[in-house]
Amino acid sequence: MPETVVDVLEATARAHPEKPAMRVKLQGQWQTTTWQEYRDQAFLAARGFLKLGLAAGEGVVILGYNRPEWFLADMAAIAAGGLPAGIYTNSTPEQCHYIAEHAEAAIAVVENETHLATFLALRDRLPKLRAIVLMTGTSTAPGVYTWQQLLDLGAGVPAADLAARIAAQKPEDVCTLIYTSGTTGPPKAVALTHRNIVWTTARLVEAYQVTADDEMLSYLPLSHIAEQVVSLHSPMVVGGCSWFAESLEKLRDNLLEVRPNIFFAVPRVWEKMQAAIQAAGAQNSGLKKKIAAWARGVGAAAGHARQAGRARPLLYPLADKLVFSKVRQRLGLDRARVLATSTAPISVETLGFFLSLGLPILEVYGMSECTGPTTCSTPERYRHGTVGFAIPGSEMRIAENGEVLLRGPHVFAGYYKNPEATRETIDGDGWLHTGDVGEISGEIDGDGFLRITDRIKELLITSGGKNIGPQILEGKLRQIPAISQAVVIGDRRNYLAALLTLDPQRAPQEAEIAGSPFRTPRELAACAIFHRHLESQVEAVNATLARYETIKKYAILPAELSIEEGELTPTMKLKRRVVYQKYAAEIENLYR
Repeated sequence: MPETVVDVLEATARAHPEKPAMRVKLQGQWQTTTWQEYRDQAFLAARGFLKLGLAAGEGVVILGYNRPEWFLADMAAIAAGGLPAGIYTNSTPEQCHYIAEHAEAAIAVVENETHLATFLALRDRLPKLRAIVLMTGTSTAPGVYTWQQLLDLGAGVPAADLAARIAAQKPEDVCTLIYTSGTTGPPKAVALTHRNIVWTTARLVEAYQVTADDEMLSYLPLSHIAEQVVSLHSPMVVGGCSWFAESLEKLRDNLLEVRPNIFFAVPRVWEKMQAAIQAAGAQNSGLKKKIAAWARGVGAAAGHARQAGRARPLLYPLADKLVFSKVRQRLGLDRARVLATSTAPISVETLGFFLSLGLPILEVYGMSECTGPTTCSTPERYRHGTVGFAIPGSEMRIAENGEVLLRGPHVFAGYYKNPEATRETIDGDGWLHTGDVGEISGEIDGDGFLRITDRIKELLITSGGKNIGPQILEGKLRQIPAISQAVVIGDRRNYLAALLTLDPQRAPQEAEIAGSPFRTPRELAACAIFHRHLESQVEAVNATLARYETIKKYAILPAELSIEEGELTPTMKLKRRVVYQKYAAEIENLYR
């Protein structure tokens, strides 16, 4: 069995040399890299890194969108004994500097001229940085190399030099740094070992029965461990193929082209899909609406029956033929046997929506500190509204304060250069303290499914002493047709309030229903007629909540929260502190 990441690549290249490993669209045509070519190019780039002076244990920062050179640079750094560290493409120059300096980066691999300009401006402040490699394009700046020049440099380094670096690697050695998104402060570097990655990926491949014939679509940030595990490491175990989306904006088009067997998306992507399906459904005729409503009822019953081990309703095949198959085809998910979500909480309502369309979304819970997945849900074993069961070979329990604790070969080696934070996160018995509040149903009925109720640090404690998890409430508010995002507030206040943003696609339709003359989110945010319409829908949500959980007041923000404005992390998690500071005046108005 392979024990290091490089062993995995070598084994797959031997077993599937001619099978496609990566596909990328260049000048309108999909170009293929086989597993043998993948291995050879990664090793040649690794030898190029040696030529540029990369020492074992030094950092290699990678800044770019999803493309073959990102994968190759990552694997080359690992093979050469370096520590690859991805940087989010929307990072500021100061964030790039922080990561490159902290990782002691000797080499920076960047995608284009914009990213190159960032590092050229930082170079004087990074004395350990010896070279910059461009994934695309050319440059005449000193110390900057094109991708082809890197490979040419590698050709002049004896293969035995790289072989010696590879032979020195042990399973317990750190081989990758994952910098956290930094929702509460400067990012910490999660140090992952070969064993962490090899063991965790193998468990994931087993759980989802991934094969060499499976194809994935890579589009989420590769700086995040979730995307690395899904599209970089998992296919490498079995010889599957990763296609690279052209951009997030072209995700829908690329889904229709690729039609992946396994599709992983963050909750925001699923919510946008849901909004698009609902908007299209609103245009249907009366008969089509009735058929769709009937089919969704059958789909929901079938989904719940499958979870309980019962047979689907007899009319499910008819509902599938009339509705579900058409929805899958229009989404590009007609070949998908696994649909998964992670990185942030997803609302039960969104899960229920897709379940009713014969598209069960499997929740996976995890974090960078446990190499991505900690729990998994499979098509054969899942429970609506839970994040699944502990991956085989790992342990999970709930502490007295409700915190989820984890232990196993997937738990990270510690925070790079931060032993104090490591001691705060991993206790003396090896338990990783996640900071999440949860419940394990196995403590009652033995099925072992975990339900995450909130983050310990995000719990709101009202002035009346009630502990409230905002994420569940926010999920309910996002189910209001016109609402795209919600931020519930109320810590140390005597009631809850919310900041809401409007969905540009759904808001115009809701404005017409409300009788408002306006159509844009900015106009509707100030429209009294639209506010009255929205207020009735907020009250409908309140009717499902305990009195102390209800939203007493709300404000509509003029635009959606975004990564670019620093209100969301690159994986679309809410940066509450930033939002609270930015909209402090609006929040105070809600409590006057």
